[in-house]
Amino acid sequence: MAVSLKKGQKVSLTKNNPGLCHLVVGLGWDTNRYDTGGAFDLDAAAFLLGDNGMVTRQEDFVFYGNLSHPSGSVEHLGDNQTGEGDGDDEQIQIDLSKVPSNISRIAFTATIYEADERRLNFGQVSNAFIRIVDMDKGEELLRYDLGEDFSIETAAVFGELYQNNGEWKFNAIGSGYQGGLGALCANYGIDVE
Repeated sequence: MAVSLKKGQKVSLTKNNPGLCHLVVGLGWDTNRYDTGGAFDLDAAAFLLGDNGMVTRQEDFVFYGNLSHPSGSVEHLGDNQTGEGDGDDEQIQIDLSKVPSNISRIAFTATIYEADERRLNFGQVSNAFIRIVDMDKGEELLRYDLGEDFSIETAAVFGELYQNNGEWKFNAIGSGYQGGLGALCANYGIDVE
């Protein structure tokens, strides 16, 4: 049975699942029924980070414009431009055995495409969640529902996988940012043009 996490909670993934290797990270959301009626396009991304919390190279940013990491460890399964329907809106596959040794964390984020132009923010998003599934067993390991803590933010860090003493763990973060994708990229050391 999946573990349901609260903001700030950390849980080991590999301690009780020896040999865990292939994960699907699913992110989902709905648009608030009180929204502007405009189109919402949320974009999931993964930032592969070193010990300093920064990318080591530009390719460590996996998103709709760079669907797979050169190592083969992280693959984005494509951009859902509407968020319609139930379940995961976007998915990212992880192969823990291929994560480069200089990567200690993988942060999972979502941003609202053209948020400022469309006057959209995470206050208009509801039921946002991140979940991790053991791909080999088809079993959900954990889920974190972000709640309704957001107002004017246009980007959010849902959570992160991180290595600690040889184990892979998950940290439920749920932090919002103003400034959208640009602010997130700057935070993780990505040059934005």
